[in-house]
Amino acid sequence: MPPPRSPLARAGRFVWLTARVLEQRLFAHHFLGGGADPVETALDAYRNEDGGHGHALEPDLRGPVSQPLHTAHALRVLDSIGRCAGQRVERMCRYLTSVSTADGALPAVHPGQRGHPAAPHLPVVADPASELVTTGPVVGLLHRNEVWHAWLFRATDFCWQSVESLEKSHPYEIEAAVAFLDSVPDRPRAEVAADRLGRLVRERGLAVLDPYRLATYPVPAGYAEDERHFPHDYARTPHSLARAWFTDQEMARSLDHLADGQREDGGWPVLPHRLARGWHPQRRWAPAPALEARSMVTIEALSTLRAYGRLGG
Repeated sequence: MPPPRSPLARAGRFVWLTARVLEQRLFAHHFLGGGADPVETALDAYRNEDGGHGHALEPDLRGPVSQPLHTAHALRVLDSIGRCAGQRVERMCRYLTSVSTADGALPAVHPGQRGHPAAPHLPVVADPASELVTTGPVVGLLHRNEVWHAWLFRATDFCWQSVESLEKSHPYEIEAAVAFLDSVPDRPRAEVAADRLGRLVRERGLAVLDPYRLATYPVPAGYAEDERHFPHDYARTPHSLARAWFTDQEMARSLDHLADGQREDGGWPVLPHRLARGWHPQRRWAPAPALEARSMVTIEALSTLRAYGRLGG
């Protein structure tokens, strides 16, 4: 067990007090040596007969129906425990095919959500657009796990076209592009694209390079007043292509800022820079999403700090 007042122990207490069963089992697996089977068992509660996932797996979409965001979340869970393979993932890919847009990409919210509660920032429309923010991370994850499915070819083409045509972008879209580029098989092409995006991020001020001088960094158009991204949001591990965008000093400051964000109760707050996965200042639109999101953000923060060797205890 970690020392009682270590960041990990404090986060553990927060998770045991507030988290859903799935996040409790993820915490046990990632930080306490727990097995992968209990995580899969907990994830089964969110699975539907169509191969997708629902039941508020992503807290900002309530109700039982399958959604791309829920299914993407399920794939991230399976990836994190080394179980992203087999018939289960095949069925998930069939579901993703069934909800894809005309160009083979994923929308943020499928119209099937209509009639069930959803956060204000996730509107339900009859003909949703293709979204790199939704598609890029899923495609990258499937490539990383060497999952091959007919849907993946068109979705990969969509991601390449979207990433390589970005001239004006925003942090959530850049995050999704990085998730795609970090795992797509064509590594030389990915490195060229990532280098261009890194220059775009620095030129447009899309990353806060000194967290203690926030006021000197512009807020991207359409974002909330305190809605900013930091180097660790792009480069979640030292192996990410986005790590080369930042100096050692810039990354160290970013990780210091992340570590300092742990609250007295042991959890990390839901800050307004997680829209790519459903987080948003309007998370407070209902009590359950706000609470459920904090344990997810806490596990994510711990994982990032550990990846950089910054998780003491």
